Amino acid sequence: MNVLIYLVPLALLLGLTGLVGFLWSLKSGQYDDLDGAAVRILPDDDVPPSPAREP
Repeated sequence: MNVLIYLVPLALLLGLTGLVGFLWSLKSGQYDDLDGAAVRILPDDDVPPSPAREP
């Protein structure tokens, strides 16, 4: 039971650290553009454009 004297404050400290890190990431804008990376992967820039046909 004596180990709880160390584990409970340690668990609270780790939880508080995680909460502070999450709030910091919200404030710094990490979650502003959730769909940007999903849309950015779609264009295929590796394929060269087809040559324009002349009439």
